[in-house]
Amino acid sequence: MAAAEAFSEIIDGDVYKYYADGRWQKSASGKFVAIINPTTRKTHFKVQACTQEEVNKVIETSKVAQKLWAKTPLWKRAELLHKAAAILKQHRDPIADCLVKEIAKPAKDAVTEVVRSGDLVSYCAEEGVRVLGEGKFLVSDSFPGNERTKYCLTSKIPLGVVLAIPPFNYPVNLAVSKIAPALIAGNSIVLKPPTQGAVAALHMVHCFHLAGFPKGLISCVTGKGSEIGDFLTMHPGVNCISFTGGDTGIAISKKAGMIPLQMELGGKDACIILEDADLDLAAANIIKGGFSYSGQRCTAVKVVLVMAAVADTLVEKVNSKVAKLTVGPPEDDCDITPVVTESSANFIEGLVMDAKQKGATFCQEYKREGNLIWPLLLDNIRPDMRIAWEEPFGPVLPVIRINSADEGIHHCNASNFGLQGCVFTRDINKAILISDAMETGTVQINSAPARGPDHFPFQGLKDSGIGSQGITNSINMMTKIKSTVINLPAPSYTMG
Repeated sequence: MAAAEAFSEIIDGDVYKYYADGRWQKSASGKFVAIINPTTRKTHFKVQACTQEEVNKVIETSKVAQKLWAKTPLWKRAELLHKAAAILKQHRDPIADCLVKEIAKPAKDAVTEVVRSGDLVSYCAEEGVRVLGEGKFLVSDSFPGNERTKYCLTSKIPLGVVLAIPPFNYPVNLAVSKIAPALIAGNSIVLKPPTQGAVAALHMVHCFHLAGFPKGLISCVTGKGSEIGDFLTMHPGVNCISFTGGDTGIAISKKAGMIPLQMELGGKDACIILEDADLDLAAANIIKGGFSYSGQRCTAVKVVLVMAAVADTLVEKVNSKVAKLTVGPPEDDCDITPVVTESSANFIEGLVMDAKQKGATFCQEYKREGNLIWPLLLDNIRPDMRIAWEEPFGPVLPVIRINSADEGIHHCNASNFGLQGCVFTRDINKAILISDAMETGTVQINSAPARGPDHFPFQGLKDSGIGSQGITNSINMMTKIKSTVINLPAPSYTMG
């Protein structure tokens, strides 16, 4: 099936439809939301502006579909997920093209995201069969004061309707990281994609539609956050929220009430470099960690904390690599592409200008054209500069010179974020001690921070999030324990 033909039913004229009750629909609002191409800064796509009434209908349909889905055999759920994964990878090119146009992701990285998403769905199907196929059998006489008069059987049951809200930077991969665990666990899904990235997400949802999932089980509503955002997150029909994004998640957590939350809300990932570090390795990872996808990653290196004795050498090595980064449109597979919105570019520029005013050393000339910001390393950053603490989400990286490992740990732990961090040293004992002292959800030793592989636990401390992700953790989080206790008339001992 040709790509255009495969996705023909998801668009009406030049406006993409939303997905509910197993079919693609137009909103009764008659309105649309424009999606701006970060490179051209012009409207490239349009999506439906769904109403609160349509959201109500979607959630009611989801509740009905979930009850039937929960009775679907586990092997059948896994079979459908495998099918969706194959279709997703089959249509990687048109989905990747959306990522290029919507979020300026370099073309090769866009294809990688889609393929990785298919692999995640397949792994989730396999892991779900293992995790959910096992329960526990407990006996009462293991606790003091009891004889063996009770047998307890425990199993994992679905939560109900899961609301999934992924971010712009990985609108396909971070959507399926929520969708697949929810579905294998027996839940239904309501997806609210980000505006930038919504069309790629709609294409992804259509792959699940083509796989043959039951009507109403998967929904995707688009629209303005100001109109349906709070309405969705505070809806009484929602039983779980999985959100990835910025500090909006803190507001959601305060309003959501007594439902399970899974949130990843950004980071200020610190990279501590000791005197005995392999500086070539560290420099390569700083480039990869700090400038990949123009620094628009929660797990990007956000601040380099380097021992003063090796700082000059490290900065020189990083600068030589920065000079080799290509800058331009995502279609050309450039290393540095436009950041997602003009407001993002303005925010980044504000951090840069603050650092300049306060005396930071500019290793490169600051250069910006529209949303495109050239890569910039800022040396001799001090704690009174905003960029020492704030997350730029762009290709600008601060370097702070430190005199001890404790000084680096202190700066890391003084942040309100605690997602990931990394330490470079040849001494494994020092690495472990520093790792244990860093208040972050994950510490990478001799490598840049990274979310994957997708089955690894992924979590943040402090303002970086609630709960843990990773395929197994997400499956467990999207279920609850159900116990059945058999009361025996007399103590019973096997072979007693």
